[in-house]
Amino acid sequence: MTDHKDYKIEQALDDIAKLRGDSASNIQIVRIEKFAGEFREYPENLSPEVKKVYQNKEIDKLYSHQAHAIQEILEGKNVVVSTPTASGKTLIYNTVTLDALTKNPSSRSLYLFPTKALSQDQLAELFDLNKLMGDKLGLFTYDGDTPQSTRKAIRKKAQIVLTNPYMLHSGILPHHTKWVNIFEHLKYVIIDELHYYTGVFGSHMANIIRRLKRICKFYGTDPVFIMSSATISNPKELAEKIIEEEVTLIDRSGAPRGEKYIVFFNPPIVNKELGIRRSYVSVARQISGILLNNGLQVITFANTRLITEVLVKYLKNDFEKNVTDFGKIRGYRGGYLPQKRREIEQGLRRGDIKAVVSTNALELGIDIGSLDAAVLAAYPGTIASTWQRIGRAGRRASKSMGVLVSSSSPVDQFIVNHPEYFTGKSPEMGRINADNLAILVEHIKCAAFELPFVKGEQFGAEDLEEILDYLSEQRILFPNQDKWFWTEQGYPADAVSINRVSSDNFVVVDRTETERVIAEVDFSSALETLHPKAIYMLESEQYVVEEFDYENRKAFVRKSNADYYTDAITYTKIAILDIFEENRKEKYDFFYGDVHVYSQVVGFKKLKFFTNENVGAGDLQLPQQEMHSTAFWVTIKNECLENILISSEEKIEAVSGIAHLMRHICAVMLMCDVKDLGVTVEDNITKSEISRQSIRKVSSLEPGDLLRDFEPNIYIYDSYPNGIGFSEVLFEKGEEIFEKILEAVDRCNCERGCPSCVGPPIRSKDNHKDAAKFIISVLLDRVYH
Repeated sequence: MTDHKDYKIEQALDDIAKLRGDSASNIQIVRIEKFAGEFREYPENLSPEVKKVYQNKEIDKLYSHQAHAIQEILEGKNVVVSTPTASGKTLIYNTVTLDALTKNPSSRSLYLFPTKALSQDQLAELFDLNKLMGDKLGLFTYDGDTPQSTRKAIRKKAQIVLTNPYMLHSGILPHHTKWVNIFEHLKYVIIDELHYYTGVFGSHMANIIRRLKRICKFYGTDPVFIMSSATISNPKELAEKIIEEEVTLIDRSGAPRGEKYIVFFNPPIVNKELGIRRSYVSVARQISGILLNNGLQVITFANTRLITEVLVKYLKNDFEKNVTDFGKIRGYRGGYLPQKRREIEQGLRRGDIKAVVSTNALELGIDIGSLDAAVLAAYPGTIASTWQRIGRAGRRASKSMGVLVSSSSPVDQFIVNHPEYFTGKSPEMGRINADNLAILVEHIKCAAFELPFVKGEQFGAEDLEEILDYLSEQRILFPNQDKWFWTEQGYPADAVSINRVSSDNFVVVDRTETERVIAEVDFSSALETLHPKAIYMLESEQYVVEEFDYENRKAFVRKSNADYYTDAITYTKIAILDIFEENRKEKYDFFYGDVHVYSQVVGFKKLKFFTNENVGAGDLQLPQQEMHSTAFWVTIKNECLENILISSEEKIEAVSGIAHLMRHICAVMLMCDVKDLGVTVEDNITKSEISRQSIRKVSSLEPGDLLRDFEPNIYIYDSYPNGIGFSEVLFEKGEEIFEKILEAVDRCNCERGCPSCVGPPIRSKDNHKDAAKFIISVLLDRVYH
């Protein structure tokens, strides 16, 4: 059976390699050799009962990293295990948790997963182990879906609680007096998918752990922390920043792995003049089809909900109409109701579903069985995410393959042309700033509600007493005899969102027949996908949004046969609040500081399925969103631009192109997702946005007025509220950023600008690639050629 499957994978590789026929396409195949694995005996001090449970599951020996980690944990050390996908990290924390319970049934463990779906999936594994132990353990998930009627029983009976940071933050810590059974006996805290906790989410998580440890100390416990992470360059540093204790790193995997092929596919150029490549969505569709035609079970990842639904529609159109016994092709993403997601997961495990197109919702360790191939429709933004997605194929040490289809974005082009960057040691770092003042103050409020602060107590690196006094002045806290007490009526955790997405979701109501809820959409996505006249897609079905009820968080939709989908247009404006540092030059100035970001969905485009032809547009006036953040920005001085002898229109196009490329270059330099950075260009004099599109469609100024005193500010800002330190790093690398922009423009083979460098020209006669290169050369005092 295995040999037959191996043959199918090799045949599919040959079919993909034949696509090299177009000389402009670039296909590189990297082979990762099979590894037999490295095994160890169970630690001697592990409970015999637990050993027997795993031996009954035919696990007679452990992988070397599992044995090492279990031994360290049994000795009371905090551990972070950073090994590849499907290397058996779950077994480590399940083993020590069960060991603790067999030795002392009153011990308790708390499992933290970043998503509800992952905790439900892990519960199934624990149920299986519990069955082998005689169903004597109290195992429960505690999340937003847990019925009120069962919550009291969980607090009383649970020995292992599986939850997520959101519920720990707002449902457990503020009500710790109801969880005395857990906190008085808490032995282990498991933090799964540690690499997920970066940026603002990770900064919040570190403060939540501070609050957790503070409550544990109150109840007289000092739990051991067990963390698992994908492969990043600083798992130990990140773990120690999250828990603020010493951590032992285990990163040498002993897990066996099957032979794997990774294909880097750069779509062919279809317009040499503009450097435009064939759509990565079209190529991902084609490659997914090749894999399906070879009888392989496939997962295709897309980076957005929209592309996910578009690809599901394409694949169903390609296969299900003509092949009645082919099996099912399904989509999977956030917003699907829980029962639909469970049905899809089970179908994948059974093999009934032959292909699934997913957002990052299936990137984490949810059990979907052993798939044969993974296709990535564009680089997901980080190397860790790429490995997680490719690792969803071949999870049982079988031969497998992954295909990364690059988009035309500069970051994708960098990765696909430098596979050694991807296959070598990960350069990516998890960055957090737990002492971000805005985040810290919110959690100090939460902590004060949970327990009064006592003089001399520590909470973060900032001067705690100063913050407590400030909150007392605001009458939020009440000082009394060297203690600070919470005074307000409400409880603060409910008002604190621990990531940039509001917990205030919208529901989608289908009016086609009778009104029924068909999906749920997070707040930030709703404004772009559920606006009036939007085409909302669910399982490849189109729905037109008839009514968008912002106040009540509802969108009413009706089934539609539209042959197009919609894409929102967003307007962004920056207000400078404070300048922390500046570096002034003759031709330009660099700045780093605090900013307020205003964004608003102001319109939408209608794009035809299959061709992406723009077939219409509409204006919108949705509520403006605001965010306090930090930014790095450069001001190109008006006197410098005046001396560059090209038209004002060309200058605006060139500067917009430089900003486009700058954002991507910065993402590569920071080793972060492009989405972690926002970009906008404003005129330093009129304070109006001056992107090429906004001149025509958004700005109330006449173009002539805008061009008279043109002095652009190019802002690169942290996409996370309050910032997490990206901007400060960029300020220190300002001139290097210009150097890399010039290098990228020089390297690109297009003639007049393309998505891989400065973006395509907005008018057919313009050559804003040359104009951008000219401006950067002048700024760097280089001879333009």
